[in-house]
Amino acid sequence: MVNLGVRRVEDDVAARHPALQQYAACQSHAFMKGIGTFLAGSGAAFAVQKMARQKLPYSLQWSLLLAAAAGSLGSYVVTRAETQKCSNFWIYLETGKSPQEFAVTGGLSQPAENLSSAEERDGAATLVRRNRYGDVVE
Repeated sequence: MVNLGVRRVEDDVAARHPALQQYAACQSHAFMKGIGTFLAGSGAAFAVQKMARQKLPYSLQWSLLLAAAAGSLGSYVVTRAETQKCSNFWIYLETGKSPQEFAVTGGLSQPAENLSSAEERDGAATLVRRNRYGDVVE
């Protein structure tokens, strides 16, 4: 068993995916950046509403609700962008190609040592086609 943050990963999974540690660190950073964005965005939206209190006669509960909604939206946008960067990084680490190159080749560059089952290894002489999620497509 290999520790990956607070989760434990089987040794064979860690051996098949040597870049798993870097990917997990990237995802963790993306989620922390999203949390920071939520806090900063909510605080900024609330401060703007407080300064514009004369023009926006909302009660405190509506100001908090709008601030939380603005923070959530900003957090979603940042987390989604950072997670996409992590996914692209994972594809690069696993295949040695950028996601754009990988999509052009149709995912036909999967190394034989990364194939999981014996029947897939037998078919390694023929190129294995995978979808964007890494599943074998027949």
